[in-house]
Amino acid sequence: MQRQRTHFSPVLLATAAAAALLAGCSGSMPSLPSLSKPTSSFTLSSPDIAGGSTIANKHVLNGFGCKGDNVSPTLVWANPPAGTKSYAIQVYDPDAPTGSGFWHWGVYNIPASVTSLAQGTGNAAAKLPAGANGGHNDFFDTGATGGNGNWGGPCPPVGDKPHRYIFTVYALAVPDLYAAAGIPKTGSAALHGFALNKGLGDKLLGTASFTATYGR
Repeated sequence: MQRQRTHFSPVLLATAAAAALLAGCSGSMPSLPSLSKPTSSFTLSSPDIAGGSTIANKHVLNGFGCKGDNVSPTLVWANPPAGTKSYAIQVYDPDAPTGSGFWHWGVYNIPASVTSLAQGTGNAAAKLPAGANGGHNDFFDTGATGGNGNWGGPCPPVGDKPHRYIFTVYALAVPDLYAAAGIPKTGSAALHGFALNKGLGDKLLGTASFTATYGR
């Protein structure tokens, strides 16, 4: 009797090989996939911080041993998805030795008519666009940012490999994140991130991001 052969797809074989390789790499873990929806035509940039560049001292924290000016950078976004009714911005350091990364800035309920934030907008709540909310970051109640909800610049531990700072803008199909997601304005940046990436479901229309680094 002729034995029946089992055929495996090249995709399955490649996946199995990659899994075996990762399993043999002691102490290393693969990066988790992003829950957000990158949109190729939707872009985020900054004339103050080029993607892939080192963040200038002007935007670094002034506190916790760092001697920067702590000025929030200019952010500009373009080509949002159709149906966008508001934006949110988050800045996150996944390399901070906290076990959960570190959140440096969050701005929510940015009106759909706004497509940029000028340099220094994140340094005082009064400078934010009308209706926008500066959410808490991980410098909450330290006084390092001059007030809760303001921009908190990079300040990684001395001797660390340069940390990555991920700037992300979210395009939302709702005008009010809090009404749609049922979260309080006083919620943590992680809670806001969960609402944006998962809780809103298909109301998240797309994201755009860039990454820059800083070390000392």
